[in-house]
Amino acid sequence: MRGTIIPSVGKRTIVHLDLDTFFVSVERLQNSKLDGKPVLIGGTSDRGVVASCSYEARQYGVSSAMPMKMALRLCSDAVVVRGDSENYSRYSKMVTEIIAERAPTFEKASIDEHYIDITGMDRFFGSFKWTTELRERIIKNTGLPISFGLSVNKTVSKIATGEAKPNGLLHVGQEQVQPFLFPLSIKKYPCSAPNRFSYSGLWAFPILKPLAKFLPK
Repeated sequence: MRGTIIPSVGKRTIVHLDLDTFFVSVERLQNSKLDGKPVLIGGTSDRGVVASCSYEARQYGVSSAMPMKMALRLCSDAVVVRGDSENYSRYSKMVTEIIAERAPTFEKASIDEHYIDITGMDRFFGSFKWTTELRERIIKNTGLPISFGLSVNKTVSKIATGEAKPNGLLHVGQEQVQPFLFPLSIKKYPCSAPNRFSYSGLWAFPILKPLAKFLPK
């Protein structure tokens, strides 16, 4: 990690990069027979859970952190792979090194997520063009699909990445933030607990504060 992105007052340009179904994508690089098939990564014991799942599996209602037994009931044709944490760490390091070579300031948020502060870059060359080229370099050098969101802060950028997936890109400029956020389900907003949401999460978005009083507690 090269520094940490600190929220600050003023116009910012923040990139959120997220490797798509990272564990599944790494396994597919090792075994092309998994391409196009519903894939579940995780343990198969009685307490086994899904660490990652392909988009094909998600169509059946499968999600990460779901008990493996439940996932297999929903998608009986899924291919289960135990996973290789050492290999995932190796690919994650490869991506981080590519970012570190080019990014002025970045934060590694997890094994498959990075934030980059490129505030002021538009004075020299386009921030969207720079980020697109970085994404293309990552794909070329690692073979992994990756999406990014580019916006005014970490929260909006992360939401934009979610809307860009799979393997896409989305730029939400300052003037586009409100029209971009308002139509979205609140379930798409980052919250404190994984896979859960609450109306209190609205307070993380100053532009939405006036709406909070009209929502149930």
